[in-house]
Amino acid sequence: MYTNILLSTDGSDVARKGVKHGIALAKALNAKVTVITVTEPMLTGYGSGHGSGWIPTQEMVDSFDAAHKQRVREILDEARAMAEQIGISAELLHIPNAHPATTIIETAKSRGCDLIVMASHGRRGLKKLFLGSQTSEVLVDGSVPVLVVHERA
Repeated sequence: MYTNILLSTDGSDVARKGVKHGIALAKALNAKVTVITVTEPMLTGYGSGHGSGWIPTQEMVDSFDAAHKQRVREILDEARAMAEQIGISAELLHIPNAHPATTIIETAKSRGCDLIVMASHGRRGLKKLFLGSQTSEVLVDGSVPVLVVHERA
């Protein structure tokens, strides 16, 4: 049914459950697996007009980038270990300085994925309305089927 699955993770506990579920599904279906993590750019330049806003020093930018690289390495190493533990290989992909939902959708299309597996953070009430989520954006804006793994899975 599915032959090319994209698993999205931000390294959180609930995303880890989504990756685990997606890897198990890929094994059962003998499907190709790509694990993606997307990191957003450092937010700078708030405010309007000349002289307003915050602009980080190069040292701050370098520190931010180094921290992201280390975290991404940990996230993808964990996903690799999970895949290897059940006997499959996974392509690991990091896209830096991008909007996660848009990048997940574009990556699924460009790589010919026929399923995206993502976790739900289970927000309720007003938080759900105001905060939204990358999963919600992928569900609304994407054209590839999405399997949402709930945080209690």
